[in-house]
Amino acid sequence: MDDATPAGAFPVEIRDLTVAYQSRPVLWDVDLAVRPGRLTAVVGPNGAGKSTLLKAMLGLVPAASGWVKVFGEPPARQRRRVAYVPQRGSVDWDFPTNALDVVEMGRYGSLGWLRRPGRADREAAIACLRRVGMDAFASRQISQLSGGQQQRVFLARALAQGADLYVMDEPLAGVDAVTERAVVALLQGLRADGKTVIVVHHDLQTVPSYFDEVALLNVRLVAAGPVEDVFSPENLQATYGGRIGFLDAPGAKATAASAAD
Repeated sequence: MDDATPAGAFPVEIRDLTVAYQSRPVLWDVDLAVRPGRLTAVVGPNGAGKSTLLKAMLGLVPAASGWVKVFGEPPARQRRRVAYVPQRGSVDWDFPTNALDVVEMGRYGSLGWLRRPGRADREAAIACLRRVGMDAFASRQISQLSGGQQQRVFLARALAQGADLYVMDEPLAGVDAVTERAVVALLQGLRADGKTVIVVHHDLQTVPSYFDEVALLNVRLVAAGPVEDVFSPENLQATYGGRIGFLDAPGAKATAASAAD
């Protein structure tokens, strides 16, 4: 964390957070502290409030009660330090622009509204595309890319922001094996750089191998902490009820279907 972060502040700290849509609680009395330099998965069934939790971290949805702090401040004061990758299905991929232009958009926060991206920004954007294996597609229209390629371009845009906190909503949902490997390598690279990454994730079987910490959510927070401490059959049963079991037999795969909530 940089020098502007108050001593002892977490990248994300949430206390007594309740969020309601049309008087229906979507998150209820959530307490969560995300430690710096970790890969944290947010896991839970459809409708558990996972996407809403990310939006609350970003200050995009109002709280009925409680509060969120990002690096010790309200989210609105730390926007330049946070990069957000939404669910791929929420993006209009028919917008007429190419991959490089999309990634350059990640530079706007540091430029301000009165400056246009220059040569250095373009070179930085190309470097981010190269980091996700998409530099050969820089001039390709977004609509002409596959789903996995589109996802990698959006990840490159997040990289271009040079953020300290990365918040990603289902970046591995529905992608091919090549993209999954590229995304996981990217997450690990961000961690190696000292960044904090929070990911809504749906594949329970890969949580122990991909992430350091996990938050189990079903409107309320069931448990949160290091994967080896909280990612247990008992906690998963409390999170999912009878709808899903945690399968640890060889070759078994437990997956919670993704959905916008």
